[in-house]
Amino acid sequence: MLISVVLPAYNEEGNLPILFKRLVTMAEQVKHYGFEFVFVDDCSTDGTPAILAQLKVQEPQVHIIRFARNCGSHAAVEAGLKFCRGDAAIVLATDLQDPPEVIPRLIEQWQKGFKTVWAVREKREGESFIKLTCSKLFYFLMNILTDVSLPATGSDMFLIDRAVIEAFRDTPEKNSEIGMLIAWLGFSQTQIMYVKEARYSGHSKWTFSNLLKLFFDSLISFSYVPLRFMSIMGAVIALIGLFYGLGVLILSLRGIVTVEGWSSLMIVVLLLGGFQMAMMGMLGEYLWRTYDETRKRPKYVIEKNTLLEDK
Repeated sequence: MLISVVLPAYNEEGNLPILFKRLVTMAEQVKHYGFEFVFVDDCSTDGTPAILAQLKVQEPQVHIIRFARNCGSHAAVEAGLKFCRGDAAIVLATDLQDPPEVIPRLIEQWQKGFKTVWAVREKREGESFIKLTCSKLFYFLMNILTDVSLPATGSDMFLIDRAVIEAFRDTPEKNSEIGMLIAWLGFSQTQIMYVKEARYSGHSKWTFSNLLKLFFDSLISFSYVPLRFMSIMGAVIALIGLFYGLGVLILSLRGIVTVEGWSSLMIVVLLLGGFQMAMMGMLGEYLWRTYDETRKRPKYVIEKNTLLEDK
C-alpha cells in the first residue's frame, strides 16, 4: 500500500535537506508501506526549487508540483491532495515544526480503521504567549460558533484515508479552512498528541492579514451566527428605540421632561452608525466570498507537475 506525504513549501531552502533525511529515515522504519513525497512549491523565490530538483534526482518517489504564482499554503495542500496517489495522505509542513517521526503513529491509528487522524498539538515550542493565546481563542470560537468540532489546541498535521480524499476533491470551495472542511466531511476520526517543535530555519509566512483572513474564511464558511446576530441586534435596537421614543413622548406630554441635548443625540447617532457599518461590513464579507466563488477562477495555477509527467 502507498502512503502519500503532502508537503507544502514556500521559501524553505534551509529546512528541506534536513527534513528529507528525516523523511527517508522514517520511511525505512515503516514496514509494509511504500511512500511518495509530494512537495508543492508555492512559487518560492529562494533556492527551494533547485533543492527540490536535486531531491527528485536522488529519490524517484519525490514528486514536485510548482505553482506559477504564490497562492498560499492551503491551496498547496489542496493541490497535493488532488494529485497524490496514495491509499492515504499525510499533510506535513516543511518548516520542521511538525516532526516526521510522528507519521508511524498516524498510520497506526489508520490501520485501526479511522479515516481521519489528527495530530493534535500538546505543546508548541518557540511560540510567543500572544500567538498561543490567539490560537486557542481561534479554535474556541470555531467550536462555539460553527457546527464543526476541532481539537481544542489545533492540528496542522493529519492523515486522511483515500475515501476522505475523494470526498474532499468533490468540495471545490475557494475560501474554506482545509482542516475545518475535512472535519465537516465526517468519517471516523481520532487523534494523537505530539509536541510542535520550534522552527529550525527561516520565519513563518503567516502574516497578521493572512491570519485575519483565515478567521473570517473559517467563520463565514461554516457559520450563520454573524447573520443571525445582526438580525437579533437589529430587532433589539429597534425595540429599544421604540420604547425610548414612547417614553419621551409620554414624559413630554406630561411636562416632566423636554426633548433637548445635541451631545446625547450625537452619541446615539454615532453608536448606531458604527454598528450599522459593522453589519454592512460583515454582509460584505459574505457577499465577496459568494462573488469570488461565482467567478470560477482557479484556486491555484500549476507551472510544473511531475506526478503527471511521470505517468
